[in-house]
Amino acid sequence: MDVQGYKWVRWRVWLCRLAALLSLGLLLIVFHWRPRLALRARCRSCPLALADVLLLRDSFGQQHVVEVHTVEMEAGSLELLGQQEEADWRDTVQLHREEKTLLRYYLFEGLRYIWLDRKGAFCRVSVLCEDWTCKDLYGFQKGLSPQDQSLRRCMFGANIIDVPVKSYMRLLFEEVLNPFYIFQIFSITLWTIDEYYYYALCIFIISVISISLSLYETRKQSITLRNMAQFITSVTICRDSGVEECVSSVELVPGDSLIIPQEGLVLPCDAALLAGECLVNESMLTGESVPVLKTPLPAGDRTYSAETERRHTLFCGTHIIQAKGGRPGGSGAVAVVTSTGFFTAKGNLVSSILYPQPINFRFYQDAMKFLLILGVIALMGTVYIFVILFRSNVTWLQLIIRSLDVVTIAVPPALPAAITTGTIYAQSRLKKRGIFCISPPRINICGKVSVFCFDKTGTLTEEGLDVWGVMESGPVGLSELVPDPTLLPPGHMKSALACCHTVTLLHGESLGDPLELKMLESTGWILQEPEGDGDVMHSTFGGHKVLAVMRPPTQKPLSQGTFSSEAVAIVKRFPFSSALQRMSVVTVAHRGRSALAFLKGSPEMVASLCRPDTVPAQFSSTLRTFSSEGLRVLALACKPVDVNSDLMNIERGEVEKEMQFLGLLMMKNLVKPESPEVISTLTLAHIRSVMVTGDNILTAVNVAKSCRMVGSDEKVIFVIATSRTAESMPSLRFSVEDGGPTATQSPAGINQGLYQAGFGYHLAINGKSFAALCDHFPEYLPKVLMKATVFARMAPDQKTQLVKELQKLNYRVGMCGDGANDCGALRAADVGVSLSEAEASVASPFTSKTENISCVPLLIREGRCSLVTSFSLFRYMALYSLIQFCSVLILNTVMTTMGDLQFLFCDLFLVTLLAIVMGRGGPSEELHPWRPAASLLALPVFGSLFIHTCMIILGQLAAFFITTTQEWYIPLNSTVFGVENLPNMENTCVFALAGYQYIIMAVVVTKSFPHKKPLYNNVIFLCVLLIHFAIMTLLVLYPGPFFGRTFELYNFTDMNFKMLLVAVAALNFLLCFVVELLIDLGVLNCLRSLRGSRPSKKQYKRLKALLSESTSWPPLNQTLSPTENTVISFS
Repeated sequence: MDVQGYKWVRWRVWLCRLAALLSLGLLLIVFHWRPRLALRARCRSCPLALADVLLLRDSFGQQHVVEVHTVEMEAGSLELLGQQEEADWRDTVQLHREEKTLLRYYLFEGLRYIWLDRKGAFCRVSVLCEDWTCKDLYGFQKGLSPQDQSLRRCMFGANIIDVPVKSYMRLLFEEVLNPFYIFQIFSITLWTIDEYYYYALCIFIISVISISLSLYETRKQSITLRNMAQFITSVTICRDSGVEECVSSVELVPGDSLIIPQEGLVLPCDAALLAGECLVNESMLTGESVPVLKTPLPAGDRTYSAETERRHTLFCGTHIIQAKGGRPGGSGAVAVVTSTGFFTAKGNLVSSILYPQPINFRFYQDAMKFLLILGVIALMGTVYIFVILFRSNVTWLQLIIRSLDVVTIAVPPALPAAITTGTIYAQSRLKKRGIFCISPPRINICGKVSVFCFDKTGTLTEEGLDVWGVMESGPVGLSELVPDPTLLPPGHMKSALACCHTVTLLHGESLGDPLELKMLESTGWILQEPEGDGDVMHSTFGGHKVLAVMRPPTQKPLSQGTFSSEAVAIVKRFPFSSALQRMSVVTVAHRGRSALAFLKGSPEMVASLCRPDTVPAQFSSTLRTFSSEGLRVLALACKPVDVNSDLMNIERGEVEKEMQFLGLLMMKNLVKPESPEVISTLTLAHIRSVMVTGDNILTAVNVAKSCRMVGSDEKVIFVIATSRTAESMPSLRFSVEDGGPTATQSPAGINQGLYQAGFGYHLAINGKSFAALCDHFPEYLPKVLMKATVFARMAPDQKTQLVKELQKLNYRVGMCGDGANDCGALRAADVGVSLSEAEASVASPFTSKTENISCVPLLIREGRCSLVTSFSLFRYMALYSLIQFCSVLILNTVMTTMGDLQFLFCDLFLVTLLAIVMGRGGPSEELHPWRPAASLLALPVFGSLFIHTCMIILGQLAAFFITTTQEWYIPLNSTVFGVENLPNMENTCVFALAGYQYIIMAVVVTKSFPHKKPLYNNVIFLCVLLIHFAIMTLLVLYPGPFFGRTFELYNFTDMNFKMLLVAVAALNFLLCFVVELLIDLGVLNCLRSLRGSRPSKKQYKRLKALLSESTSWPPLNQTLSPTENTVISFS
C-alpha cells in the first residue's frame, strides 16, 4: 500500500473554507469526490513521521484519506515496539516536542497501523506478534500483569469487530452527494425553473422514495452485519500473580492467558490452545458442520502461524462445544490470545464483506464509458440548441434553460439503477431455489464463467465413506484383503484402526470426521473418556494423563486359546493436517506396561516416514491398483515409545519417524448421482471442469472418469515435477498412464496420435509437482493449466494459488466446495459456491443448500440470463434517451417542445413500467455452448445502437414531414417558444411516433434465445406491451377531449392521416426488428474482415491456438530441466 504524508497548513485551510462559502458549497462537493485534491489544497507534503494526515493508495488503485492519531503512553512502554534502547524512541519524543512517549497510529478498514521508528513506516499492529514462536506462547501461559495488559490494550486497541452504523443524516448526506443524485437535483431545479412542475414533483417524490429505501436497506444491512460481527461476553483470564479474573472480552489483548470453561463458549478472539482439548463448531467461518477436535500446540522454537497450526488454533466466532483435560479436575482448557478485533479470522471475513475488492468486470466498466459517450452527444445537442435559439432571439434565461435541458434528456440518470433490475430478479429466483448470494454484482459474472473447479470429497462424491477392506503387512508382504476389520487378529493393525483418530464424545455421542467415525465403527471398539478429574483412569494406565480409552468388544476366547486385545489409553494426539497429510496418536497399554505411537495418513506420506525394510515390495503396485479403482486408500504405521518419557510433551517430529509399516485401509467413496450429469452439461456448454482435491492422484483420476471429466476414449498424462535437492536438479516429466492403447506405443507415435485427433488427453498433477512446476518451470505452467483436469494432493493454499493462476490466463473461474479446506479458493474465485446448510456463509459469495453440484448449471444459467437482461435494459434506457433527445431537438428547431404531462407519460408510464417488467423473464432450461457478450462497446452492440438511432431519427422526421406536407397543415406561431405553442401539429405527430418507438424498442432489444426463456413466458411484460400499444393507439386515433386537453394534443380530424402515422410506426418496428435479427445473425461481423483477423485478448484462447498447432506438446517420456526452456509468446 502506497502511503504519503501531509501536514495541515492553517492559512490554506481557511482559504479553502472561504472558497467553499463563496462557491455555495460546490468546492466541498468536489473535495468529497476527489479527496486527493482536497488534501493538496489544504496541506503540504511532509515525511511520514511528521504527518497529521495520510493519503493511501490501495492495491486496487483507490485512494483514501486517513487521519493520524496520537495517544500518550507510559515511559518505557515502547519496548513493546521492539525499541529496546532509550535512544531509539527519544527521537520520536522530540519530534512531537513533548517530554512524553507518544504512540502514532491510524485506522484503515478497521485495522490499526502504528508508526515504527526501526522500520521507518506505519505497520499493522499485528507485526508485533508475527515473530512469536510456540515457545513464546507457552511463556504467556501464566498470564500478563495488569500493567502489561494496559500497555498492550493501548497499543492493540479494543478487542471488538466494530462495524460502523452511520446515522440517517450522515447516510443521507453521502447518498445525496452521489453524482447520480447531484445530477437529479440539477435536473429537478432546471425543470422547476422551466415550469415543468408536475414532472419535477413526480421525479422529486420518486427520488425521495428511492433515497429513503436505499438508506433503510443500507442501515438495516449495517445493523445486521454489526449484530453478526460484534460479540461481547465475559471471559476469565489468568494474571501473572496466579489470580483468575473475570473481564469483558473487549479488554482482551494478544498474550492474555484465556481460561475456557468445560461447557465451552463462543470465542471472542483468536487463540492458541496450550492445555486441554476443545471440540469446536467452525461452521460460521467455513460452512463445515462437522465439529473439529483441537489439541494443544506443540512447544518448539518454530514461528507460530494460525494458518499452519489450524488444528491447535481456536478462531474468533467459532463455538467451543466442550473443553476438557486442561485444568485441575480434568475440565476446561487454557489458551493464549494471539489476535484481536479485525486481525482475527472472523474480523478478516467481516472486513472482506465491509470492504469488498472492486469487481473487475468489463460490463460495469463499459457502462460508465458509455455514459461519457452519451454526455458527448448531450454536449453536441446543447451547442445545436444554443445556436438555433440564439438566432431566434429568445430570452437569455430560456436560452440557458433549453440548452441545459438537453443534457438531462440525453444522459438518463436512472441508467445505473435500471441495469441492476435483472440482477435483482435473478437473486430472487436463486433464493427460491436454495442458493443465497451476499454479492449480487457477481451474478452477472456467473454468465461469463469459462472454467469451474470442484473439490472432490463431499462435493463430487458422497461425504460418507464405507470401509472396503484392510490389508495387513507381514513378513511376506501384504496379506489378502480382509473385508471386515473385526476379522483381523489382535495386534498392532487392529489397535491402530481403533486408536488413530480424533473422535470424541459429547453427551455420550461420538463426534468427529465421518471417515474416522466409519473406521472406528468398523472395529467394534468402544470409546470412553475420563469423568471428573479422571484420577482412577489415569492410575489404571500407569499414572499417565488419559485423553480417551479404547476398549475392545466383549472379550471372547480365540481359536488359538488366546484372548482378544486389551484396552488402550490415548495420551497424546497430533491431529490431521492437510499440509502434512497425516495424523498420529501416542497410546499406553494397561497399567502403563508399554507405549505405542500410531500414524495414519496418505500412503505415500506414511511410507516415507517408515523404515524402508518394513514397507512391502508390492506397496506401490497395490496402491496403484486400489487407487485406480477409485478407492480412498489410507496407510497405518506404528512404533514403540519409551513409556517412562514425558509423553504429554513429546514432539511430533520425534513420534513421526522410523515407523513400522502396518498395512492399508481401503474405503469406498461413491460419486454422487448428480455429478456426471452436471459435468456433462458443463462440457456441452464449453465450460471446462477441473477437480482439485487433497486425495491420491489415481483415486482422483478414477473419480474424474466416473464423473465424465475424462472421457472413456481419452488418455491421462501425469505431470511429474521434482524440486532441487542436494543430489539432483529440478526435473519435469510427462508420463502416460499405465495400460490402454498407448502403453505399447512409442512416444513419437503417441504424440502423432494426440495431434491427429487419435487421442484426446488430460493432464493430472499432484500438489508436490505443482509446487515444483511453479518454482522451477514457470514457463510451462500456463501450458499445463490449459490441459490439466486433475489436481491431487493439493493443500488449501495451493487451491487458492491454482485459482489465481487460472485467472492470470484471463479465465473467469468458478469454484465449488464444501467450505472446509476451500475457503481461500472460494473467496479468490470469480464465482465461489459453498455447499452448506447455512442460509448464508461468509466463506463464499454464493451458498447452496443443495448438497450436490446441480446448483452450478443453475447459477450459470441465471448469470447468463441476468447478463443478457442487463444488456437489454442498458440498450433500452440508452435508446429511450436518444428517442426523447431526437424529439426535443426536432421540436426545438421549430420553436416548440414537449409538454409537462407528455414527458411524465413517456418517462413514468411507458418507459419505467416496461423497464421494470422487462427483466422478469427467467433463464433458459439449457446451457448453450456460447457465452453472452460482456462488452457494451463491442461492434454488435454499438452498431445496433447506431442503426436503431438512425431509424428513430428517420421515423420521427418522416412523421414530421408527412404532417407538414398535408393540405390542411397550419404552421405554429414562431413568435413564441416552448409550451406556449402547445397544442400544435408538429408536437402531436412527433409525440405519437416517439410513444410508439418506446414500445417498439422494448420488444426489439429484449433478447430471449438461447439464454432466456422465450418472450411469451414473460406474461406480465406482454400484458404491459399490449396495454401500452392500446393506449398509444387510442391517443393517436381517438384521443377525445379529455386526453387532448390533458396531454395538450392537437385534434387531427383526418383519419387517413392518423392511420398513416400508425403505419409509419409499424414500418419503423419492422425495420428495427429485421436489423436486430440480422445483427444477431452476425451481419456486422463482416466488417471485422476489413481490419483482418486479430488474436484474442484472452491469453488462454491465444495459448490454445498455439498449442493446437504444436506437434511436440506435451513432450512425453522426456526429462526436462530448467535450462531447456521453451517459452510460448503471447505477443
